[in-house]
Amino acid sequence: MSTERRGREITDLPEWARRMHQEYGAPELIGLQDIFFGPLIKRKSGLRKDDLIEILIDSRALSGDSDPYVRGMLVGTSRNVVEIRDENGDFRSISRDVIVELRLISHLRKPYIEDRELLTFEKEDMRRRSNLHEAAERQADGRDDNHVWD
Repeated sequence: MSTERRGREITDLPEWARRMHQEYGAPELIGLQDIFFGPLIKRKSGLRKDDLIEILIDSRALSGDSDPYVRGMLVGTSRNVVEIRDENGDFRSISRDVIVELRLISHLRKPYIEDRELLTFEKEDMRRRSNLHEAAERQADGRDDNHVWD
């Protein structure tokens, strides 16, 4: 596991992260790092979609000689799991209950509020979910009153 925060330059990244960075399209890493000091409004920290991370899993949750570290790109998080694309390209969903430590290796995207592509995606995804929810309600009620005006 890394002993310090990485990701200021591509040469600072471990081999597995360097490979994933190249697959991602090799974005410029300078300017993507967290800012912990200074005026509150200018501070930026926290996990972001597509971050390169290392996860240490509780050895009690693993079989025999399994590697306790999972390394890869963050796909998403929920209340109960952390989802990543690991260094071998496999999708893995890891329960938060077995995570001992999660370490950020490097950001690959801008902070959430500055990431126009991500904000556009979130807006479109909310619209899609709303439409799906409305369709499910219509099916559950056994009626389709989409053509009726109020």
